[in-house]
Amino acid sequence: MKLLVSHFFPAFFLLFLAIQFQCSRALALPLSTSSRWIVDGDGQRVKLACVNWAAHLEPSVAEGLSKQPVDSISKWISSAGFNCVRLTWPLFLITDGSLGSKTVEQSFRELGLYESIAGIHENNPPFLNLSLLDAFQAVVASLARNGLWVILDNHISKPGWCCDDNDGNGFFGDRYFDLGLWVKGLKRLATMFRGVPNVIAMSLRNELRGQRQSAQNWFRYMQEGAEAVHAANPDLLVIVSGLHHDRNFDFLIDQPLNLTFSRNLVFELHWYSSSTGGRRIWSNRNANEVCRSMADEIMSRAGFLLEMGNPLFVSEFGGDQSGNSVDDNRYLNCFIGLAAELDMDWAIWTVVGSYYLRQGMVGASEPYGLLNTNFSDIRNREFLQRISSLQTAFQDSSDDNGHKLIFHPQTGLCVHRKANMGPLQLGSCADSDVWIYTSRKTLVIEGTYFCLQATGIDEPAKLGIICTDSNSRWDAISASEMHLSSKVGDQTVCMDVDSSKTIITDKCKCLSGDSSCDPASQWFRLIAKSREGIGSRFEFKGSALGSESRGLSCRSPPQTTEEGKMVRLATGFAMCVGAFLFWSTMDRVHVWIALHQDEKKERLEKEAEVRRLREQLLLEQKDSLA
Repeated sequence: MKLLVSHFFPAFFLLFLAIQFQCSRALALPLSTSSRWIVDGDGQRVKLACVNWAAHLEPSVAEGLSKQPVDSISKWISSAGFNCVRLTWPLFLITDGSLGSKTVEQSFRELGLYESIAGIHENNPPFLNLSLLDAFQAVVASLARNGLWVILDNHISKPGWCCDDNDGNGFFGDRYFDLGLWVKGLKRLATMFRGVPNVIAMSLRNELRGQRQSAQNWFRYMQEGAEAVHAANPDLLVIVSGLHHDRNFDFLIDQPLNLTFSRNLVFELHWYSSSTGGRRIWSNRNANEVCRSMADEIMSRAGFLLEMGNPLFVSEFGGDQSGNSVDDNRYLNCFIGLAAELDMDWAIWTVVGSYYLRQGMVGASEPYGLLNTNFSDIRNREFLQRISSLQTAFQDSSDDNGHKLIFHPQTGLCVHRKANMGPLQLGSCADSDVWIYTSRKTLVIEGTYFCLQATGIDEPAKLGIICTDSNSRWDAISASEMHLSSKVGDQTVCMDVDSSKTIITDKCKCLSGDSSCDPASQWFRLIAKSREGIGSRFEFKGSALGSESRGLSCRSPPQTTEEGKMVRLATGFAMCVGAFLFWSTMDRVHVWIALHQDEKKERLEKEAEVRRLREQLLLEQKDSLA
């Protein structure tokens, strides 16, 4: 064994280093855009999978620092598979010197938040004496230490909760929304973070709204803000919001936003369960019909930007993490399916479990928060597993998307083949079979003759090679187009999943009318998968804050184009040397194996001879006793 190790170790060690280099291969910065995609300096697709972290409320400090060390929160975000943070900030933090220079302790004392002061003293003592602006920069530095990108989001002007139509922060000319001051603040912050590699983007303004809003003024003022940010920091992506709480860009259908730059522009969209027809609509109407309405609204108001070759970043979506809201549960099933189909960049609201002070309530809980009120554990582990599939890019920046995954939004998993003729099951989309949806509407596993077939009511779906019968044809039915149906004889059945995650076919349910019926188990999306594929993230195995993550992540820390080239050269060199050493030792390894095979054969022959002699002696002893 020592001989084997001595010969293999140099090769394995260099190959291990090569893998480590490749695994940590940094993306070449800065980021830019190519058609509808965000790409790195080498033109490779980069998918933003972000979480929102609020720092815009009255204290003007990132939430949770009284509950956990800042690095613990940053580390958890990274371990949960997110690659960036949309960090909110109030305009006055950068434009009002008396606010920005105030220490964290002074800010909390003025608000009477003495318990929060004690918590920060325990968990983040250096922060108390930092100015609010320095504290903001310290959070960005913590995120950098943990390999996370940052999007700076100007959420509001006057620190506080957002976003009411009449809060004075909604649109240009409102009480707290002065155009000149806004442009000045954008310039200052963009300049402050120039050369900070993990700060990749700036969102100009959150949720424009109110009676003053108009498309005419949007074009005029958003153009001015975008140009100001780009002039101050050309490396940043410039993220532009729409009207009506960031839900509408239809005014761009006939008139584009004219800027002196084009490859840094990204549009952003917000969508919650109440964004389609108001609150309670999901529980009061058939889920398929509401899902169709939501998809149509998103595409007509903002999704058309993708078709026009513009990146669209869903910078806010989310729902009640208790799992008890029928409206949020149904909305999320629909939205996650659409987000997977369009392969959108996104940021979920929010990592925050509770607020120092929200609308006069001290320690207010955030029901949409991924973490609990103490920022110490996950509220809903199952939900985090669901969205982990969206953290991976399904498509790259090419136009070749002929391959499909069969995606199940309720679980965030994809249809897997466990055996050629065995039952199909749900599993990680990173390891899923790739399917071809043919012109005859059959679903065939790529590179095989196997097609998906229905068998009957409450029976496992199967794979077959005779794909001309009606039970091999799959149609997307219902208003949502997420029921995949087939025919077995004269029966129409729909793809479903049972409690063991086995794919079955069953009676189609909730197709129309009934508002009490939940179709989630029968909702599937055929989503495009690039031929070459995109490097997948690990399947989420999150843990409480302060403990080690069990996940394996090939994260890509910020790096310049030149540094990226050096990493790739080092990787190639190490792999070549490792391969040379590996093959140069193979002859000796073969000899070692042959010798040990002979030794093993000789030992087995001796053991067999001993057993034979023993049996003979026992037989002779038995005869003598008789």
